[in-house]
Amino acid sequence: MTQNDTVRGIWLMVATTFVFAVQDGLSRHLASEYNVFMVVMIRYWFFAAFVIALSARKAGGLRDVARTDQPLVQIFRSVLLALEICVMVAAFTYLGLVESHAVFVSYPLLVAALSGPVLGEQVGWRRWLAIAVGFVGVMIIINPGAGVFSIYALIPLAAASMFALYSLLNRYAARRDTAATSFFWTGTVGCVVMTAIGIWFWVPMTGPDWIWMAALCVTGVTGHYTMIKCYEVAEASAVQPFAYLQMPFAVAIGLLIFGESLRASVVVGAVLIVGAGLFTLWRERQRMRVARRVAPV
Repeated sequence: MTQNDTVRGIWLMVATTFVFAVQDGLSRHLASEYNVFMVVMIRYWFFAAFVIALSARKAGGLRDVARTDQPLVQIFRSVLLALEICVMVAAFTYLGLVESHAVFVSYPLLVAALSGPVLGEQVGWRRWLAIAVGFVGVMIIINPGAGVFSIYALIPLAAASMFALYSLLNRYAARRDTAATSFFWTGTVGCVVMTAIGIWFWVPMTGPDWIWMAALCVTGVTGHYTMIKCYEVAEASAVQPFAYLQMPFAVAIGLLIFGESLRASVVVGAVLIVGAGLFTLWRERQRMRVARRVAPV
């Protein structure tokens, strides 16, 4: 990878986070008017079509891309992501974009915490300390000791936990399947599951809302496309820190478009969470560098 490739990858990641933040804003609007399952179902229809079209262009076609010897893992991780999206969109409707994203951004810390029991990886004391700091940040945001505490504050934390487990299952599946295979299963299985659920909540949509729905689907496809291109041109460790930009983008949309408020405790908690998350990414990058140096040539 050249320096130009890394810079290009960073800008692609920035574009990805902005597009996904816009997608979250559209999801918040539509889910406030229609059932969450219905909104996510339609979103998955377009996502599945994109995945199938992309997979069909691969060498060997759909049959080769879909081939896996761990179908249960692929099905479980795909269902988990679909349900996580539903939970997170529900969080948008109850809490708004600002507080939902402030808590959800803790998922990299949950990945680090769960990497031991799920993947058998070793987590050092420094990363455990960062995880503890991030957890303090979450507690500051949801403020469980306050008289105004709402159980809804736990919804984005549940979504973050689900997404963390999904991320770990991605790494587990990658030991034997290609990224293209996992991507195919993610789109197709998620589409089947959400159709089976969402079709029961179908109601007619107004003309303007169909336009918003089309925009939601376009942002989903665009975001995944730019993310794929990002990882094609740059190393994941170089661009991953910039994924945190989705939170400030989403916060800006929440404040400017939906008139949400920004509590001081949310800012303090988010700073702790992001800081701890960036530290764990840095420690992981250092560990990988050491592993490459000691690996036999």
